[in-house]
Amino acid sequence: MATPWEDIERAIEAPGQSPERLLALGEQILENWLEAKGFTPTEAKRESFRLLALHHQGAKDEPSFNACRETCRELAWHYNLLKDGGPEAGNAATRAMMVMVAKHLMLFVRGKMEVAELGEFCCSSRPIRALDKDELQTQARG
Repeated sequence: MATPWEDIERAIEAPGQSPERLLALGEQILENWLEAKGFTPTEAKRESFRLLALHHQGAKDEPSFNACRETCRELAWHYNLLKDGGPEAGNAATRAMMVMVAKHLMLFVRGKMEVAELGEFCCSSRPIRALDKDELQTQARG
């Protein structure tokens, strides 16, 4: 059952969230996407992270969902930084960055559920790459 967006946002912004909790919130965000699309969220892992497997599942037949792939990878990266016991393990800036990345993921997925085209119109999107040079110049002039 989908987790209400307000609950996820409150949890992300709550002080003192552990890296495990922030990673779990990332998973809940992607579970919301998958459930809205009629899929049962996978329990599989990719590169040791369920979050990445959920993203992979969510991008199937939805290429624009790949716009948040690097955000998912960054969330996993910050988790690793905080959990490896190295110099970043207790770093408040790294923890704050993980919070910001989790919130960014939530805003993108929530927005994509409201506006299906979100993520399709960046510089690497197929519609823009498919345009020839003259069409791009015409569009740029407005």
